[in-house]
Formats: sequence, structure tokens, C-alpha cells
Amino acid sequence: PGEGTDMIGPDERLAHVEVCKPEICSLDCGTLNFGLSDNLIYISTLPILKRMAELTQKWGVKPELEVFDLGHIRLAKELIKEGLINEPPMFQICLGIPWGADQSADTMKAMKDHLPENAHWSGFGISRMQIPMAAAAVTLGGNVRVGLEDSLWDGPGNLARKNADQVKKVRQILEGLSLDIASPKEAREILSLKGGDDVSF
Repeated sequence: PGEGTDMIGPDERLAHVEVCKPEICSLDCGTLNFGLSDNLIYISTLPILKRMAELTQKWGVKPELEVFDLGHIRLAKELIKEGLINEPPMFQICLGIPWGADQSADTMKAMKDHLPENAHWSGFGISRMQIPMAAAAVTLGGNVRVGLEDSLWDGPGNLARKNADQVKKVRQILEGLSLDIASPKEAREILSLKGGDDVSF
């Protein structure tokens, strides 16, 4: 943080992670212009990311490497190369955030093609593109992410009451594509997570 600003550093950004020790926490891998009309910038420089990666590694929390553009993938690969991210890495392709990569199957494929070969990944789109981008992710060999952080809806004109509503909807789509659904236990094994309560939808 620069002198005189209210920007917080990496340790304070992750203070809640140190206290809660979740299985996974987000690590946004790059700086991004943000917002449709405001002068907002999310700042995440290489030194900030290195420190945050060091902390999550020390605490045994798996970082979800959130990438909003191709350059973010390059930055994440540098963290992996330096041994700051345990293998196998876990990526989240984030589409439709102003002003990151656009939400389309072509964009998702381009970003997926730049991930490390051993990476686990999922992808999402925001608002009305949440479910179409979930379908695109699985057809490209990835996993899905849905939830109220990305969209308040679970269908046209239908407000979702909770995350579980969207999970159930996307599960129906995946089963319609004849895809297997991992149980929480299986997902933890696949992603090399430390474990927790087994809740199914």
C-alpha cells in the first residue's frame, strides 16, 4: 500500500483466512479495472500475491487461483514455478467481470488452453450467463461454480433463495448431459483438500 492510502496489505487481506482456516480460499491473480462507471481498480501485484501464496501454503489452505484474463494465468504460473502453490493447482476461470475477459465459450476455451496440464479448473459467468458458462465449463472438461456471489437468479425472472437452489439447477443440467456428480468426499480427494462436513444436494 502506498503512503496515505487506505489500501490494505496481503496479511490483513487474509486475516480472516488465518482465523477460520477454510479448506479453500480465493487468490485473485492480478490487477483489474473494475466497475462499469467508477474509477475502481482491484490491485494485486506480484509481491502481494507471493506473500498471500506463502501464507495460504503455511496454513494448509488451498488457494483457488482466480483468473480474470490471460495475463493472470501467466502470473499464477509464476507462483507455481516458484513453489508457492502446492500441486496440483486449482484454477477458477472468471468471466464477465468488468473489465476482465468476456463470457463466452471461446474465451473460456482460450483460457483453459493456457492452464498447466495438471490443473484442476472450473469456470463461471456472471448474471444471466452463469448457467450457460457452467455448461460450457463441463463440456470443455472442467468443473462448475454457481452461487449467489455470481448471480441472484436460478432462471429467467426467478430469484434464487439460496446457493443450494443454483446447485440443484446445475446438477440437473449435468445429469442431463450424462455426467457424473462428485460427492463432497470425492471432490475433496480430487482437489487434495483436508476434509470437512459431507453435505450433498
